Amino acid sequence: MGLGSAWFTFVIQKHDNMTNKTFTMIKPDAFAAGNAGAILKHIEGAGFKIKAMKLLKLTPEKAGEFYAVHSERPFYGELVDFMSSGPIVAAILEKENAVADFRTLIGATNPANAEEGTIRKIYAKSVGENAVHGSDSDENAAIEGSFFFSAFEKI
Repeated sequence: MGLGSAWFTFVIQKHDNMTNKTFTMIKPDAFAAGNAGAILKHIEGAGFKIKAMKLLKLTPEKAGEFYAVHSERPFYGELVDFMSSGPIVAAILEKENAVADFRTLIGATNPANAEEGTIRKIYAKSVGENAVHGSDSDENAAIEGSFFFSAFEKI
């Protein structure tokens, strides 16, 4: 159908590209402490757009499935117990260079090592209760986002 059709196809493919999207969870510790709203405000203030979001409570089975990559590690059982201990907020975020920029915004896993002003420096209690999850690659952002959101739920 000519140039118009090619342009339309390009726009759809660019929109669906996860390189500008990442996945995050506000973890049970931060939700229980009443910090979910402040964390979301921090995220939006850093230029991220929330493209999908939901509040839910993971079952131990679903938490185990999500963190299956860590199943051989000694902390796996504690991680599953913690992540199924209370509500979480799951979200897909959009911004240029989303994964890297979000990893910078949240800071080091250990809040004691996190830069001042990062989400974990402000809201995390410990390495185990570190307030938020952030995808570590474009590929994992796509996988993790699809774990929580159907294609119908993604904007």
